Amino acid sequence: MDVLWLLFLAILALLPPRAEIHKQLTLLAIGVVQFSEGWLLARVPRGGAAYIVLLKIALATLLIDHTGEVGINSSYYPIFYVPIVTAAEYFSPLGTLLWTALASAAYCSYLYPALQEYEITPENYGLLAIRIVFFFLAAMVVNRFVVENRRQIKLHQELAETLAETNRRLELAQEEARRSERLAALGQMSAGLAHEIRNPLGVIKGSAEMLHQKLGESNPLASELAGYISSETNRLSALVTRFLDFARPLHAELAPAEINAVLDRALRSVALTQKDELVRVERQYEANLPLVPLDESLCEQAFVNLIQNAYDAMGSSGGALRVTAARANNAGRDGVEVRIEDTGPGVPAELREQIFNPFVTTKKTGVGLGLSIVSRIVDGHHGTIRVEAGGNDQQGACFVVFLPANDEAPAQASQ
Repeated sequence: MDVLWLLFLAILALLPPRAEIHKQLTLLAIGVVQFSEGWLLARVPRGGAAYIVLLKIALATLLIDHTGEVGINSSYYPIFYVPIVTAAEYFSPLGTLLWTALASAAYCSYLYPALQEYEITPENYGLLAIRIVFFFLAAMVVNRFVVENRRQIKLHQELAETLAETNRRLELAQEEARRSERLAALGQMSAGLAHEIRNPLGVIKGSAEMLHQKLGESNPLASELAGYISSETNRLSALVTRFLDFARPLHAELAPAEINAVLDRALRSVALTQKDELVRVERQYEANLPLVPLDESLCEQAFVNLIQNAYDAMGSSGGALRVTAARANNAGRDGVEVRIEDTGPGVPAELREQIFNPFVTTKKTGVGLGLSIVSRIVDGHHGTIRVEAGGNDQQGACFVVFLPANDEAPAQASQ
């Protein structure tokens, strides 16, 4: 486009009057301004457009002065379309009208010297009025096109953003669907295995207890080994119970409740099992939180699991446990966001996307079902859960649970 501008200005320079050097210099200046327009707008984004229009009006006025014996009669008067169209590109309709009026006033400024030497007839005044009206018509036509173009661009941008958000939600929904399918398959397998294992465990435990009672003090070694069998059987039985909890269908009975009370009960429940007081608990609850549809028993179980994990992560060295609850908005849904943050070693970045899958754990003795059960409970409340790095110089872990303030599942998560 800049090359075409220079070509047209060169053609004007070759047209009569060709001997006027001031005309060629003015056309060259107009070309330079046009060529450097983008550069000036980048350097002066706020007032650059106004400076460009002013320069073009000044140069157009100067060209009129050097292309006719009387400027008002110059055949180069259409040069004023250049600043007028430029203003229409950059300004609002009102701004375009003001700049067009300024350009028209610059053109009409040559009436005064013309009146000093000539008498202007009503017909010539009519011709001048027609030219001015065409200035305004051209300005408004171009400005309307520009405004409509901007509107279409804005609509396309909004549509692109909406599509991007829809694609993101669709990907999340697909990932949730795949995870649900994996969980369902694992749940069925776990239930079958747990039922098959539980009966033999009962026989082993009963037999070990009978041996322990029968042998008594007559065979201390055998009695001790029978005790080991019994204690390990209890551990396996607890593991089978967790498998059954994982496999059992979740039926959350939701009723409006205060999230603060559930969090306090979970904190007390975990604190009772701790023998030391090395962990400092901090509570930060926002005032007047909305009631959240909850199955209080299931939610307390989920929070107990998360809080217990925080205690285990900090271990015997202790640390700080911060529990916060505040209003939040997630994917257009209002609700409450709970953050459970510890100062332990944290969750490795490569495990954060998998930590809620079954059998994924950072504990040496864990089986990786606790967070899977927590995730199922949160899903049953139509909420979300994620893990982040802690806020203490990126130390520790922060589990973020969002629970919506209404019990309707989001459209993208329905499956």
